[in-house]
Amino acid sequence: MRAELATPIEELTEHIERMRSYMLIDEKLKKLDDLHSQAAAPDLWDDREAAQKLMQKIASTEGPIEKYGSFKSKLEDIVTLAGMADEEDDLEAVEESLQMIAALKKEVEHAEMATMLSGEYDSGDAIVSIHPGAGGTESNDWAQMLFRMYTRWAETSGFGVEVADYQPGDEAGLKSATFFVKGENAYGYLRSEKGVHRLVRISPFDASARRHTSFVSVDVLPEIKDAEVEINPEDLKIDTYRSGGAGGQHVNKTESAIRITHIPSGIIVSCQNERSQYNNKEVAMRILKAKLVQKQREEQERKIAEMRGEHMEIAWGSQIRSYVFQPYTMVKDHRTGWETGDIGSVMDGELDELIDAYLRMKVADSQKS
Repeated sequence: MRAELATPIEELTEHIERMRSYMLIDEKLKKLDDLHSQAAAPDLWDDREAAQKLMQKIASTEGPIEKYGSFKSKLEDIVTLAGMADEEDDLEAVEESLQMIAALKKEVEHAEMATMLSGEYDSGDAIVSIHPGAGGTESNDWAQMLFRMYTRWAETSGFGVEVADYQPGDEAGLKSATFFVKGENAYGYLRSEKGVHRLVRISPFDASARRHTSFVSVDVLPEIKDAEVEINPEDLKIDTYRSGGAGGQHVNKTESAIRITHIPSGIIVSCQNERSQYNNKEVAMRILKAKLVQKQREEQERKIAEMRGEHMEIAWGSQIRSYVFQPYTMVKDHRTGWETGDIGSVMDGELDELIDAYLRMKVADSQKS
C-alpha cells in the first residue's frame, strides 16, 4: 500500500481497536444478550412501564455497539478503496481515501470523548449564555465572535441550536445571548466552556489602532427535566415587554417578550425570540429551572468546602482561556495548558481538541482523588 495511506490507516485501525475497550463493547454485548432474553418473556407487556424501560435499556446498549460496528465497516471501505488506489495508481482515489480517513478519525475522536462523560447531566442538552464584560462595543463584538464560534461548533458537530434570547449591541456585537444546544452529550462537551474568555487584539473600533483586552463570561447549564425541579408560581414576577432587534413588524407591535424574576433567589431570565408570549414564557421557564438547579449545586459545594475548611473558587468567575490576535496569534487554555497558533480554526468552531484536553484533565483529576 502507498506510504501516504499505510501509516494513517494503521493508526486509525489501532485507534478503533482501542475504542472497543473504551466503549465497553464486550461487556455491552453480554448485557444485550441478557436484555434480549428478558424481552423474550411471554408476559413482558403485562407491565407496560417495566417493558418500556427494558426497551430503552436495549436501545441505549445497542447504540455504542452499532457505532463501533459502523467504525469497523467504514474502515473496511477505506482499506478497499486504498487497495484499489494502489493497484491502479489512481491519485483521485488516494485523495478520496485520505478524506475518508480524516472524516472517520473525527468520528472516532468524538466517540472517545463521549466515553469520558460520566456526570449526572452530561448526556443531555446544554443552555449557553454569553455576557460581555466592561468595555462597551469592543466587548460586545467579542461576545458576538464567541456566539459565532459556539454555534458553528454545534452545527458542524451535528447538534441543533435554538436561540432563546439575543440582545444586539448598540453599535456592534451583542449585549447578551442565551441559546440551547440540543443533542446527545451536548452539556458534557460544552461544560468545558464555562468561565471567562479573554481577548487581546488591535481593536477595529479604535481609530488609534491600539491593542485592547476584552472579557466575556460564558455560562453553561444542563437543561433540567420538569420532574426534577418544582417552582411555586407565587415566587415568580413576570413582566412583558416589546422584543428588540431583528424580527420584522411583529416584534415592534406586540409585547411578546418575557422577563421572569424568581423572587426568593433573585434569578432573572428572559426570552424574546419566539413569536408568541406563551412560547417565550415556556422557554424562559426552562432556563430558570436550569439556573435554580445550578444554584442549589453551587450552594451544596460551598457548604462541603466550608466543612472541609477549603476555599473553592467560583467556576464562572475564573479566566479559563486567552485568545491573542496581536502581536502574535495564540489560543491558550489556562486550565489544561493546551494551546495553538491557529486561532482562525478555533474561531471557526474547531473546539474538539480543546474539549478533549479538558475532559482528559477531569478524568485524570478524578483518578487522583
